[in-house]
Amino acid sequence: MNSNNARSPGAHDSSGLRRSTDEKKAALLPPNRDAKLALAALDRDTWGRILAMLARRFGDLDLAEDVTQEAYIQALKTWPHTGVPDSPEAWLKTTAKRKALDIVRREATLARKLADLRIEEERAPIPASLRDPANAVVDAERPQLPDDRLELFFVCAHPTLSLEDRVALTLRFVAGLSSAEVAHALLVPVPTMQQRIVRAKKRIRTIGIPFEVPRGSEVPSRLTGVLRVIYLLYAEGFARLTGDVHVRDDLTAEALRLARVLRSFLPGSAEATGLLALLLLTEARRPARLDAEGHPVPLADQDRCRWDREQLTEGLALAESAAGSPGADTYAIQAAIAAVHAEGPTMETTDWEQIAVLYRLLEEREPGPIVRLGRAVALGRFLGPIEGLKRIDALAADPVLASYRSFHTARAVTLSELDRRAEAAEAYRLALSLPGNVAEDAFITSTLAGLDPQAQADP
Repeated sequence: MNSNNARSPGAHDSSGLRRSTDEKKAALLPPNRDAKLALAALDRDTWGRILAMLARRFGDLDLAEDVTQEAYIQALKTWPHTGVPDSPEAWLKTTAKRKALDIVRREATLARKLADLRIEEERAPIPASLRDPANAVVDAERPQLPDDRLELFFVCAHPTLSLEDRVALTLRFVAGLSSAEVAHALLVPVPTMQQRIVRAKKRIRTIGIPFEVPRGSEVPSRLTGVLRVIYLLYAEGFARLTGDVHVRDDLTAEALRLARVLRSFLPGSAEATGLLALLLLTEARRPARLDAEGHPVPLADQDRCRWDREQLTEGLALAESAAGSPGADTYAIQAAIAAVHAEGPTMETTDWEQIAVLYRLLEEREPGPIVRLGRAVALGRFLGPIEGLKRIDALAADPVLASYRSFHTARAVTLSELDRRAEAAEAYRLALSLPGNVAEDAFITSTLAGLDPQAQADP
């Protein structure tokens, strides 16, 4: 972790320096393989749940992150001697909580913090509404979220922070994505993303943003950030930036679960309904998205008989509901685009004209390079590859798209359809030179070899 995020002198990190989680783990790895395997089996959701519980209870994201890291390190030291506990997550939660309590007690503001938090090592957290009877009426206005992680999503979506900072902060610490993954999701350089994280955490400390669920009247102002985080969490699992696999099922499953919880919490929200519909319609294609080797299968080549009919049915109904509801916006439109894809019997018979119109509506509300690329591809399908290439090439000067692998693969596909094989091969080579997962690399390499048996993919 960047040393600029260190707590003030006198706080628990006396050196003012922090090593990353991976560095700390690597420095203390024990010889006992069972302990390492047990920790490796804990996914990012576990980390996120522990962090959410601690941040909500102690109101300090830095403290929550540090003691969560320290609990993992303690497990690497302790489990080889005591054995792996029956519930590793419960052990980590208890250890992290005790470490946090020790830190709070050592700080100069001990009396104030204890009075405010009412925390004791042997007691469960006291609800905010019981801390101060004078606040009972106000706290009663706070909705009860049925999920700790979603609750912290709303906490991090405080309107005092910019939307970009809210999303970066939540993806990094609550969703548990790495710095590179968050940068990839937000289409910004890693240093830019790291600066956003530092800025957001500093602002939280300076202003004293409370770690509590917003009042009912405050929920709409935070909803946009929460929707975006869930969407980006799914997107990162849908097509991985790095690693051997193309899809991370744990990330997509968690995003889908959170979307369901959010929609149950806000059943009248067109956008919450639209997001759930979009994720269901996208997830329905999951069984056909990879071949036997785990390589991605393009939409045009997918066996649509393998699409999940139950998810399609539910997603289509929700997409229709979202489109007809007041407040329908970007996620309702994206759900409508996914619905048109789902209703097309084949790639060729898909209503590309309607998709292009929907992309135009989406661009009016959320202009951006990725939306413009989607519309260019849709128009190319509707008007023909010559027009499609013209529109794709018109976007080539955009610096975001220039470093976006999907832009170059879309251009390569269009060039292949025009039988401009040499140019298509060059576009595929350029795509291969950009970040992507190993499975995607293998697919591009195979496609490139099919265009030109002599072509060697050499990024």
